[in-house]
Amino acid sequence: MKSRSPSVQQAFVLHHYDWSESSLILDLFTREQGRLAVVAKGAKRPYSQLRAVLLPFQRIQVSLSKPSKSAPEEGAAEVVGLRGAEWVGGSTLPAGAALFSGYYLNELLLKLLARQDPHPHLFEAYADTLPHLHANEDAQSQAALRAFELRLLRELGLLPDLSLSTVTQAPLHPERRFCLNAEAGVVASGADAASFSGHELVHLQAALLHGSMAALRQACTGFLPALRSSLRGLLHYHLGQRPLRTRQVMLDLQKLSD
Repeated sequence: MKSRSPSVQQAFVLHHYDWSESSLILDLFTREQGRLAVVAKGAKRPYSQLRAVLLPFQRIQVSLSKPSKSAPEEGAAEVVGLRGAEWVGGSTLPAGAALFSGYYLNELLLKLLARQDPHPHLFEAYADTLPHLHANEDAQSQAALRAFELRLLRELGLLPDLSLSTVTQAPLHPERRFCLNAEAGVVASGADAASFSGHELVHLQAALLHGSMAALRQACTGFLPALRSSLRGLLHYHLGQRPLRTRQVMLDLQKLSD
């Protein structure tokens, strides 16, 4: 069997943990191959040039070698070696609430994306979202988070067509109220459910089809509380028994500050 030559890819570091005294296992989100487990040998050494590059939320270019058999706990067929990495520009590391929001996005990707399943459009959506996460968790940050959640769910086939009643496949009446149900999709709104007008959902669907994250963020701004509640329910349903640690940490910190 011929050995695989190194490949160069755009990537973000989603997570890392110690593998040995001098090395790390990285969970990378790459544009070309999706999530990859990567061995970064020597990355923990004091004078390693990789230390300043393998940071979260920084767009990097990585050179990867053929799969490694030296990390059995990750699955020998999945782990590849890191040959090199360099920063390719972008925003600085987020601070304050933006840092937690960034880790929240990373955790969603870690728990919902399968390994080696490419999503190039989602990769670009992630890169586009990071600069819009602000330290004071303002409305623009909330719109950016909701837009990314919508894009993620749609990319994975977990979001119904927002312009149709899921059960009947009939177009939504613009003035009637609807809600997003994790099991039934778009349904007529109940008394206590976070709801949207048919016009609002059709507008969201049009923004999703347009493909622009800026357009999607703008479409989210008019009903952020209802959208947050609805998308939280959808994500919780699809995450199953994999609770989001980042969200719990944020809630705990908010309780301490109140």
